[in-house]
Amino acid sequence: MSKNQEIAERVLTLVGGEENVNSVVHCATRLRFNLKDEDKAETEKLNQDPDVIQVVRSGGQYQVVIGSHVSDVYKELMAHSGLGEDDTEKNEGPKGNVFNQLIDIISSIFTPFLGAMAGAGVLKGFLTLAVTLNWLTAESGIYVVLFAIADGIFTFLPIILAFTAAKKFKTNQFLAVCLAMALVHPSITALAGQTLSFAGIPVIIGASAYTSSVIPIILAVYVQSYVERFFKKVIPSFLQIICVPLAVFLVMAPVTFIAIGPIGTILGDLLGKGYDGIYGFSPIIAGAVMGGLWQVFVMFGMHWGFVPIMLLNLSATGIDTMAPMLLPAVLSQGGAALAVFFMTKNVKLKGLAFSSTITSIFGITEPTVYGVTLPLKKPFIAACIGGAVGGAFIGFSHVQNYVFGLISLLSLPGFIPQDTKDTSGLVAAVIGTVIAFVIGFVLTFILKFDDKPEAGSETPKETNSKAQINNDRIVLTSPITGTIVPLEKVEDQVFSSGALGKGIAIEPTVGELYAPANGEITTLFPTGHAVGITTEDGAEVLMHIGMDTVEMDGDGFELVVKQGDKVKQGDLLVKFDIEKIKAAGHPVVTPIVVTNSGDYLDVLDMDQTDVLHGEDFLAIVR
Repeated sequence: MSKNQEIAERVLTLVGGEENVNSVVHCATRLRFNLKDEDKAETEKLNQDPDVIQVVRSGGQYQVVIGSHVSDVYKELMAHSGLGEDDTEKNEGPKGNVFNQLIDIISSIFTPFLGAMAGAGVLKGFLTLAVTLNWLTAESGIYVVLFAIADGIFTFLPIILAFTAAKKFKTNQFLAVCLAMALVHPSITALAGQTLSFAGIPVIIGASAYTSSVIPIILAVYVQSYVERFFKKVIPSFLQIICVPLAVFLVMAPVTFIAIGPIGTILGDLLGKGYDGIYGFSPIIAGAVMGGLWQVFVMFGMHWGFVPIMLLNLSATGIDTMAPMLLPAVLSQGGAALAVFFMTKNVKLKGLAFSSTITSIFGITEPTVYGVTLPLKKPFIAACIGGAVGGAFIGFSHVQNYVFGLISLLSLPGFIPQDTKDTSGLVAAVIGTVIAFVIGFVLTFILKFDDKPEAGSETPKETNSKAQINNDRIVLTSPITGTIVPLEKVEDQVFSSGALGKGIAIEPTVGELYAPANGEITTLFPTGHAVGITTEDGAEVLMHIGMDTVEMDGDGFELVVKQGDKVKQGDLLVKFDIEKIKAAGHPVVTPIVVTNSGDYLDVLDMDQTDVLHGEDFLAIVR
């Protein structure tokens, strides 16, 4: 079983299992669940999971932040569960208020293709940069071919929106795509700005027709979901394969062009004018607010409400001023994380801070926010202040964006207009971003933060004197996440007396047992309750999950390895159900003992209280 599959299975179990999931999608770093009952999810255990960065409840979604490899975890989740199957008949959970419903709809529709759109936007920006620097001409074959793929997704955006909207609204995706193709058909596009007559009813085609439009197709697919369900009820099943699509086409085509399309266009214009009014009042204030609060919006899922506005700005005028103001908000988090990297003495936090700095440069801030700046509080505040100042500068400079893409340093070429090749906006954006990064970095040093040492490292001098009596030692890492229990306090005379060997016990908080060292599985009970490993250095380590758990006859235990397997330190060995063991009346405390302790000078612990699997916790002195 792969690591990603393990994570997927753990997360699915802790959110309440398949039966508690209405739907799930993923974005750049999160699994976004729509749960029937969020109270059934074990949030505390998820937050303690070493492969989960944070759990966020926002916008009607239960969001499990995994990190940049979330797409791989999502694939395993869909491949090894029934969540990928048609869920039209699933019962819906509580919907929440109108705002949460709207955020959920927008995120569900845009999330699946956001990566493709971001990649196309970056490519389009770099093509503009290449033409500006005279590396390519707009007539060259390279430019024409690459521009086709970079611009195609934006030109035919309604088709992609139709597909994802149909999935969200639980209607036939191919009928929805056909409807979108009608909106962007060349015969319709050629009539932009004109009025047709459909059986005497005027059909108004907007000035830019429906290419690159957003709202009309989403509204049309929403209406289609009801129309399709109606015809499925009234048309006999043996006729549905042909007659339902035909009936949907005959109803939805005229309704979309006569009513829904114009209404959607009007709504889009209103949103665009509303934003233009705010920006026109004071670009500086708009930049400060968006730059300062953008990460707060992201935390609560509210940022999805701004995505259609950016797209509407681009489709209506070819220009968007919002995206440039958000760039400082993203990079300032990276500046704060870099400061944490230099300031912290916590080795794990240092590593996370450095990697998060890099991911933020490429527009992925969730690991930075949830793993570094937000838990430490003051770095997050410093980054928000940096984002506000940088955003205000970019607003003051009237920087404009000409392509849609993920907000990152790779967005910068998109700030160059294709016609004039003016780079002043690009320069201003760079300056504003540098300002934000530097302020986030410097303010974190000024404000400081509570630097928490790693678990088990509060008294390093004692630990070193105890565990490093002899440099020639074998270090075992903890096979379980949980609370340390002295072996003599285990309610089993065989273990507490040391008869089986020296060691320590752990009260698990996560039902997983990992290999404490490289070695071979030399003892393995079919019931899964006990595993013995002989390390490459010859130490014989026995791990016994719970007391008297052999009586459970394997119920609640899942073996991942078999006897004779060669394992590496950190490999998953057994999964066990803590609650099932407790319900059966057995203690879950797990002794880990070195059964050939007599071959060594001593077996020493690290004076820890709590331990994560993979942390050093026993030293065998030779």
